[in-house]
Amino acid sequence: MSSQQQIDPKKQQELQLQYTNFKNTLQQLAQKIGDIEQEAEEHKLVIETLDPLPQDRKCFRMVNGVLVERTVQEVLPTLKTNSDGLKSVLEEMLKQYKSKQSELDSWKKKNNIQVVQP
Repeated sequence: MSSQQQIDPKKQQELQLQYTNFKNTLQQLAQKIGDIEQEAEEHKLVIETLDPLPQDRKCFRMVNGVLVERTVQEVLPTLKTNSDGLKSVLEEMLKQYKSKQSELDSWKKKNNIQVVQP
């Protein structure tokens, strides 16, 4: 006799599906977080580049695939607003990731799941 509890194959398949869904969701969130971090870093670099320049200097901004001529004075406030927005979205995404991770951990504990990597 086996000392381990035998699990119904249907139940085992259901648990495997739930685990896969959790992992896929976490992977998608991590991908989105990476994309947002990269975009925020790009905004930061552009802001650092434009800050010391004269306010009336000509610069170009890509809007829907079209380069639009603007001045530093017109572009900087928009960039800073976008950068702040990206930071707040990033914080929210990190909270979602941590929440989903803790949900997965509690689910694993509740269902007595142990992950075995091949």
